[in-house]
Parts: sequence; structure tokens; C-alpha cells
Amino acid sequence: MTQTTTRPPAPPLAGGQPSAIRLGLSRAAFETKMFFREKDAVIFTFAFPIVLLVIFGSIFADDLEGTGLNVSQLYVAGLIGSAAMTGFQNLGIGIAVDRDDGTLKRLLGTPLPRTSYFIGKALNTLVVSAFQVVILLAIGVTLFGLKLPSEVSTWLTFVWVFVLGVIGSSLLGIAVSSLPRSGKSASAVIAMPFVVLQFISGVFIPVAQLPAWLANIASFFPLKWMCQGFRSVFLGDAGATLELTKSYELDRVALILGAWVVGGLVLCLVTFRWKSRRDG
Repeated sequence: MTQTTTRPPAPPLAGGQPSAIRLGLSRAAFETKMFFREKDAVIFTFAFPIVLLVIFGSIFADDLEGTGLNVSQLYVAGLIGSAAMTGFQNLGIGIAVDRDDGTLKRLLGTPLPRTSYFIGKALNTLVVSAFQVVILLAIGVTLFGLKLPSEVSTWLTFVWVFVLGVIGSSLLGIAVSSLPRSGKSASAVIAMPFVVLQFISGVFIPVAQLPAWLANIASFFPLKWMCQGFRSVFLGDAGATLELTKSYELDRVALILGAWVVGGLVLCLVTFRWKSRRDG
């Protein structure tokens, strides 16, 4: 699924140039409105993780000995992590297509700065991902016996893992959008790394069951830590025994996700291009 844009946000009001944040919020509202107008994209975006959860959760439903949990609940937490990182794929592909068809070149002629464009994309992804998470949680509770946390502190953990994860992966998606040589090749270039990351980061296969070298590779990327943070929220202390270190390491999760937000922003500023290669 790609997120397309066809026109810039409203021009600045008389009396002064709006701030980058204000322009970013305006852009986010526009992006979100345009996304929900694309009915086929909306259906696919929300149906795909639902189908995966129902299929995997129904097939692999064994109890995890000594934890009071089952494999289906692991998939709920993992797919929430995957939903939070869809910005990497959606923005990586969508922006590459927008650059190739001239949409970004047209935006270059508007008062919209790069920072506001990044804010708009990240906030739009935050909204879409939040809807996905709500749906996945509803299915997890209804079909697979997932118990929602009752402590406020646990929900606060969910919020910071979700926000840092979505923003970091969105910025990374914007950065890698410069890799495809054309809009046509964007899906092939961006989708494969995302699929691989899901398999080595704890979305479908517990990290503890992976070869050490694969687990080490996954630890460099945000998805592994996002899934680990979400498991701490929805699986509780019992689930910690399934981790490599027998702990959720939330301090390390915060450090690495925060680093990806900063690093992703730097990469965006360095690599982002309004024009395609053929436009110079």
C-alpha cells in the first residue's frame, strides 16, 4: 500500500509565515484525509494484519509451558509491532512513487519545508497505525484470550514504545525512499527488507528460537525492540521468561528507539530529495 498526495496544503495565511510545526500539522491532516479517501488502500491496510493474525493465531495456538500464555498472544504483540513499523514500507514506497511522478517536485514550489513534510508523514502514519493497533487488540482479546493491562504505568510504556517506534520507522522510511531508482522499482527495493525484518525481529518467530547471528542482526533495527516493548505491555512478567535475557530490558528499548528517531531524522535531512534522478 502506498500513500499518495496530489496537491499541497492550503497556502499560508496573511500576516506571517506559519511555523514548521503548524505546516506539518496541516500537512498531516491533509495526508490523513487523502488516505481515508482511497477505499481500496484503506481496506488492504487494515485487512492484511487482521488476516495474518487470524490465520497464524488459529494455526499456532499452543500453550507456552509455565507461562499461562499461548502462541496466539505472542502473535498479537508481534503484529502490533509490525503495524507500528508499516510506515517504513508505506512511506519508503509512497514517497519514491511521488518523487518519480513529479508530486514532490510540485511541492518544492510551495512554502512547505522538508521538516514540515516529515512531520506530516510521521503523524499520518501515527494515526493509521493507531487504528490498526486498536483492531488487532480487539481481535486478540476476543479470539485469543489476550488480557489488557490494568496499570496506568503499563499503558504509558505502550505509548512511548508506540510513538518512538512509529516516528523512528517513519523517518527511516522517508530516508530509504531515495534508494529506488524509480517508482516502479520501489516495492521490490523496500518491501523485501521489511518482510525479512518481520521474520527475524520476533513478529512471527520468537527471537530466542533464532540462530545467534540472526538475532544479532535484528538487534540493530527498531522492529525487534518495538516487539519486545509491546510484549512487556501485553504479556506481562510471565512473558519475560521467553526473552533471550529473561528480561524485557525496557531501558535499552527506550535508548535504541530514541536513537533511531534521532538517526532517522539525520538520515532524512541528508538523503531526502524533492526531485527524481532524471530531474537532476
